[in-house]
Amino acid sequence: MPVRLPKLFLLLLGIILVLNLLQAHFTELIFDEAYYWHYAQNMAWGYFDHPPMVALLVKIGSFFFKGELGIRFMSCLLSVATITVLWLMIDDDGKRKYITHFFVLVFSMTLMNAYGFFTLPDTPLLFFTALFLLIYKRFIQEPSYLWGIILGVTMAALMYSKYHAVLVILFVLLSNLRLLTNKFAWFAVGVALLCYIPHFLWLYENDFVSIRYHLFDRPNGAYDFEKYTLGFLINLVAIFGLTFPWIYKAVFKTKSSSLFTKALLYLTYGVLLFFFLSSFNRRVQTQWIIVVSIPMAVLVFQRMLTDTTLRKWIYRTGIATIVIILFLRIGLIYKPFFPVYYETHGNRQWVSELQAEIGDIPVIFENSYRNAPMYAFYSGNPTFSLNTYMYRRNQYSIDDSEEKLQGKKVLYVSKYIKKGDLSFTKVDGAHYKARYIRNFESFRKLEVLVEKKEWALGHEEEHLFKVYNPYDIDIDLKKLKFSIAYLNDYKQVKDVEPLKVHPVSENILSLKPNDTLNFSFMFPKPKIKDPGYFRIGISENKLPLGLNGKNIKLE
Repeated sequence: MPVRLPKLFLLLLGIILVLNLLQAHFTELIFDEAYYWHYAQNMAWGYFDHPPMVALLVKIGSFFFKGELGIRFMSCLLSVATITVLWLMIDDDGKRKYITHFFVLVFSMTLMNAYGFFTLPDTPLLFFTALFLLIYKRFIQEPSYLWGIILGVTMAALMYSKYHAVLVILFVLLSNLRLLTNKFAWFAVGVALLCYIPHFLWLYENDFVSIRYHLFDRPNGAYDFEKYTLGFLINLVAIFGLTFPWIYKAVFKTKSSSLFTKALLYLTYGVLLFFFLSSFNRRVQTQWIIVVSIPMAVLVFQRMLTDTTLRKWIYRTGIATIVIILFLRIGLIYKPFFPVYYETHGNRQWVSELQAEIGDIPVIFENSYRNAPMYAFYSGNPTFSLNTYMYRRNQYSIDDSEEKLQGKKVLYVSKYIKKGDLSFTKVDGAHYKARYIRNFESFRKLEVLVEKKEWALGHEEEHLFKVYNPYDIDIDLKKLKFSIAYLNDYKQVKDVEPLKVHPVSENILSLKPNDTLNFSFMFPKPKIKDPGYFRIGISENKLPLGLNGKNIKLE
């Protein structure tokens, strides 16, 4: 039977769609969106930080519209689709009496509101989480190969959206362990894995760069209750606004009356518990827990249908939250309405001012995968983020942005240049200096490889490492300087020392294309006590030290 949505539902849904489309058109990009726009300029089965779904959304939207709306068009569609799927998950016919209450509940959820027009990996994550739950509900009612295929494809789409999707699948599975003996469930897993093979291959071909970064290479810090655990608890409030006490109360009172309700509860509690425990190790970003909005929206609205007091208070506090949200949304466009500076303010301005001064000269930003794509988007000119030992690797570390600028005159922008050819200040107050490089040449993709498993300081002995040259040219060794960075146990750089290295083979003057060269070295004495890790980096042509080697544990 075809699904017939009430006219009032369609009217409110249409109003939200129009509102989001207008917001998407008139709001300048945030830095993450510019970064994902950069993804979409080179479509692939994976990217440094995320799977490819967000890039696909940008690419599709850009076929229909130019500018900001093109980047956000698909997010606007997915957001109303998410709301529709949430509605379809609720079986109670009494819901038709409370359509406005449903929209107040959903539209007052702060991050779900924001992801109604911003294009971020969480946007498709929310949609495919909702779709996955809807299909799972049908699957447990009527398991079959057909529903197994649909469920498997949806799980793959979830995982193509964001790696956090594994938590959604895991906690739904834990809510119904009988799935482990269900042949149709295993068939669905097989379909999902088959659909995910292209991304697995991309990860393999790129040395599992995304997994290594998220699990092993991210810098951390000593436990700080205010920044970590208290910050997590504040996030629990922030994602729901003024409705938060009533929403959590409704969820806590809900009992698992069916397999589907049990899945919603397991998903909610599982994600919250997972990130609560994570908060004792690192700072939990607000968007990491946004996925709980999907099961909680269903659980809370189902309870609102029978609980008059809950319905009344969520409606009242929801309206108040929506008023605040709409005011802030205007402020995203019109700066005086926003209480503080936000990254949608002034990017077009600083880009146009800099471009007016330098023309079409490509720009290299030191340590900024945020400024580089923002400048490229609003200027239309090539850019590159040159990442140094004090920053982190990102998409610019693995794509062809560097190659496109080799040998060209560029403007090199940094906060740390003492004397440059020009300077500029962004709307947020950040001040930069810049200098021209007449013939830019960098080798950020040189790889330092170590094979030894155990490393220790304090021994007067030579050690070995290799340098792999992935470029198709010879690289003169005179252009390269080596240094060693010492990191603490939280993988934060605390000391950098020059490193004297010697090619193991004599009379070697260059690194051959697609070849490796062995070097010997001795550890220089670090200025910090008991470093936890070291990393060898390369500076080429007097550029800042790069991120060429992995963090190696010191015993």
